[in-house]
Amino acid sequence: MPTRSRRSTTSSRTLRPSVPTIALPEFAKRRERVLGQLARAGNAIGLVLAGEVAGSLDQPFRANADFRYLTGIDDEPGAMLLLDPAHPVRSRRVQLYLRPLNPEVERWDGLRETVGQSLRSKYGVETILRTGAFGRFLLESARRSKRLACLHALASHTAPVSPDLAILRDSAARIPGAVVIDLSSVLPSLRAVKSADEVRCIEHAGRITGLGFAAARKACRPGANEFDVQEAIEHAYRTNGSRTLAFRTIAGGGVNGTVLHYHANDCPLRDGDLLVIDSGAAFGGYASDVTRTLAVSGRFTARQRLVYDTVLRAQAAAIRACRPGAHMSAVDQAARKIIEAAGFGDFFLHGIGHHLGLEVHDSDPATPLEPGMVVTIEPGIYIQSEAIGVRIEDDVLITRGAPRVLTAHIPK
Repeated sequence: MPTRSRRSTTSSRTLRPSVPTIALPEFAKRRERVLGQLARAGNAIGLVLAGEVAGSLDQPFRANADFRYLTGIDDEPGAMLLLDPAHPVRSRRVQLYLRPLNPEVERWDGLRETVGQSLRSKYGVETILRTGAFGRFLLESARRSKRLACLHALASHTAPVSPDLAILRDSAARIPGAVVIDLSSVLPSLRAVKSADEVRCIEHAGRITGLGFAAARKACRPGANEFDVQEAIEHAYRTNGSRTLAFRTIAGGGVNGTVLHYHANDCPLRDGDLLVIDSGAAFGGYASDVTRTLAVSGRFTARQRLVYDTVLRAQAAAIRACRPGAHMSAVDQAARKIIEAAGFGDFFLHGIGHHLGLEVHDSDPATPLEPGMVVTIEPGIYIQSEAIGVRIEDDVLITRGAPRVLTAHIPK
C-alpha cells in the first residue's frame, strides 16, 4: 500500500437489482448426494435438526447451517429432516417435519402455512409432516435399517450431547441390533466445495462488503470514533442489500488493532494510528470476510509501512499457494516464512485462514484444497508494545488453475 491513501475504486452507488440465489433444484441435488452416501453406508438413515431455540425480540432464530444447506429453510425452529435412502416409497426418502401450527403464538411471532401443495412447492419437498408424527416414522425407518448415521459435527467429551445424536442413541437403544455410525465427514466435505451459485452469492456479499469499506475509508480520520467507522460500513451493507452481518465488525485503532477479536469499537482515532477493520456482509445466507488496515492520517510511518508491506507480501505468497492438492498448513507456511524472515514471527499469532460459506468459519473437511472451495487468507502482525496491528484478509476461490481473489476490488 502506498504511503498516501488511495481513493477506493469501488462505486458507492447502489448495486444492480440482479442478484444471485440458490434455486430449489440445488437443495434437492444436495439431499440426493447425502442419500447416496447413506446408501453406500448400508442404507443408513440420517437426521439433521434445524435447532430448537426459537427467536426472540432480542435475537432472531437462525437454523443450523447443515439444515440450511440441505433445505434452504431458516425460519422453522424445531424442524427436522429425516433421510432414508431405502424407503420403499420414493417420496418418503426425504421427510421434512415442522412444528404444529399454533394460532395464538403465531399472532405474536408470525403466520405460518398449513401443510399442503403450496408449502411442498415452496420448499421443494414432497413429504412434509408435523413433528407429532416424527417418532412413529423414525421407528419405522430405524427398525428397517438398523443403521443410524450421525451427520452432525462431533464435539469433545465436555460438551453436551447434541440433540441429533441424543435422538439417534435413544432410538437405537430401543431397537435390538441397531447401531449409530459416524458419517460426520459427509456434510463438511459437501459444503466445502461450493457450487457456481454459491460462489456467486459469496462474491455478491463481497461486492457489498466493498461498498462498506469504501464508506469506512471516508469515515476514517483523526478525531472520529471507531464506532463511526463501524456505523458507516454497516449502513452501507444495509443500503446495498445485505440484511445481516456475517459477523460482528471489528474496528480497532492503535493498540486496539492488536487485539484479534476486538469488539468494543468505542475509542477515538488518533493521528498516527493504524486502524484494523475486519468486517463482512452476508448475502443469500453466505458470508464475506475482509480485513483492511488503514493509516488514520492517510500516511504510514516508516515502521508501519515495513510491517504492512511484510504482511502484504506474506498474503500474496499465501494466495499463490492456494492450489488444488495443497493443505492449509502449507498455505500458512508460505506466509509464515516471509513474516519470520522479516523478524516478526513471534507477532503472527493465528493461522492463515479458514473456509468460508454459510458460516464465516465454515465447515472444514480437513482435507487438501479442491476447486470450488473458498477460503480466507489473512496474515497479520500484532506488536502491542508499539501499538501496531496489521492484518490483510481476502476471500479466495480455489480453481483448477490460479486462485481467484473474490474481494480483489477492495483496495489494499
